[in-house]
Amino acid sequence: MQFFVTGIGTEIGKTVVSSILTEYLQADYWKPVQSGDLHMTDTMKVQSLISNPKTFFHPERYRLNAPLSPHASAALDGVQIHISDFKLPQTSNHLIVEGAGGLMVPLNNQELMVDLIEQLQIPVILVSRNYLGSINHTVLSIEALERRKIPIAGIVINGEPNPATETFLASFCQIPILFKVEHFSEITRETIAQFVHRLDLKLFI
Repeated sequence: MQFFVTGIGTEIGKTVVSSILTEYLQADYWKPVQSGDLHMTDTMKVQSLISNPKTFFHPERYRLNAPLSPHASAALDGVQIHISDFKLPQTSNHLIVEGAGGLMVPLNNQELMVDLIEQLQIPVILVSRNYLGSINHTVLSIEALERRKIPIAGIVINGEPNPATETFLASFCQIPILFKVEHFSEITRETIAQFVHRLDLKLFI
């Protein structure tokens, strides 16, 4: 199984969700573009949260210095990103791919993150988070994926519970909510392992 984890925006919780999915499936992990925070990349964060010995961490295709949109960070580094540069890592294991930001984040002046997802041709797991306006952002993200006929494996809800929002999304979008990630008092390897132990994702069996 291969999944691309994207979000309805930035700072939504993609890395925590990617850690959960990676640990649950004992999958490999790949972050195609790391923009900024090279001292503590998302790959490093996921590595620190994984307990299983099976996961292999594939190197990023681009490591950019500035914590900006990839196209802006790449320009500062004197490089240009092309989606033709990206190939899925070769592995016999499951694979979790984590995007940068949301679907419409620019990689260059013509191509967006959603274009990369479309090229890679793997299903999306969409991370939503409960806040005022999240229904709008979630529905817009789903419409953007469906317009390109990109399959959506499911939605993950992150943050404090909001039953009204979650009920609406499940009914209106007709896409399964795979699981919900409520507030962790502390995000550690142990708390991720405990969370995964309680998960029962029949979709992945």
